[in-house]
Amino acid sequence: MSQIPKSLSPTTRVLMGPGPSPTAPSVYEALSKPTLGHLDPEFLVVMDEVREMQRAVMGTENELTMPMSGTGSAGMETCLVNLIQPGDKVLVGVNGVFGTRMVDVARRAGAIVTEAQSEWGRALDPELLREAADGKQHHLVCVVHAETSTGVLQEVAPVREVADELGAMFLLDCVTSVGGLRVSLDEWGVDAAYSGTQKCLGCPPGLSPVSFSARAHAALDARTEAVQSWYLDLSMIANYWGSERAYHHTAPINMIYGLHEALRLVLEEGIDEREARHRLHAGALVAGLEAMGLSPRVPEAERLPPLTAVSVPDGVDDAAVRAHLLDHHNLEIGGGLGPMKGNTWRIGLMGAGACRENVDLCLRALHDAMTAQGSAPRSDGVEAAQAVYAG
Repeated sequence: MSQIPKSLSPTTRVLMGPGPSPTAPSVYEALSKPTLGHLDPEFLVVMDEVREMQRAVMGTENELTMPMSGTGSAGMETCLVNLIQPGDKVLVGVNGVFGTRMVDVARRAGAIVTEAQSEWGRALDPELLREAADGKQHHLVCVVHAETSTGVLQEVAPVREVADELGAMFLLDCVTSVGGLRVSLDEWGVDAAYSGTQKCLGCPPGLSPVSFSARAHAALDARTEAVQSWYLDLSMIANYWGSERAYHHTAPINMIYGLHEALRLVLEEGIDEREARHRLHAGALVAGLEAMGLSPRVPEAERLPPLTAVSVPDGVDDAAVRAHLLDHHNLEIGGGLGPMKGNTWRIGLMGAGACRENVDLCLRALHDAMTAQGSAPRSDGVEAAQAVYAG
């Protein structure tokens, strides 16, 4: 290296994409606290408090509840590799990128996977799961609760009914719902779930909260083959997070500090109040977008409040608009994926970022960016958003 780089000084962006989301100042402060050893008695207390708060935020009493070292995809892989043995039949609902990813991970774990394919941008019809299963018993049924790639929120209870009919355990991806919407794993009968810190929890990426029901825990204990991944093997990691405190790998100490504060903020605000805040600002954003002449991609009843997918109008360059937002407003929104690539913007209002200031900025900035392309919207949408707040 000819020259040592300067110390980092990243630009302050307004993060309104599909994640990461803005981090609250107190979470940044927690991340900067002195590092302790992973078996230090003080840190063990932090671990216990994180588990207790995680249970409260995820709506469960599950003993096997903890954050995994890694992003949300690590949580996905944790659930699948611990519950699947080669030859197990697994049914996956696919209506976006993350259903597709579950299919890939399950197959890599040796499962015989059946896909129930559905339209991207729409919730999964449970009848599609029944048709795909063809009356055969399955080991596991998997769906995405909050599909980040499309902005769809999935109703859970009908999927649990299908899993019961198939004699299956039920796995739920809650990456973009935990911390922004009420999640009730025990009430919903979910056997395994995972999330990520970088969405509505408002913590930087790096941890994935997971939770296993007593039934899923028993299935893990009854395995006849070793878990495919040593690093994600809950039969060993649980001994570190439990009373034995047996060393497995060095925990990401400061990230767990950050999660501790992020969970504390959720509970301090109140889960119902937090959901109401996310729904309020999402409603104002959608009203503003519609006043501009832009169309949400997802029907209202199936819409995911923390992540709004909107159609890019004909003649508007998706990438050019997003680049304009970044260059002129320090604002990040996301583009579409898969069949939505190039024709969809994904706008996140998550955690600390779910606020009136961000709604106002996004609407004005989109108006500016589209006008710069010669495709000026019929209004900047701000008045329509303000009407939602006034009402």
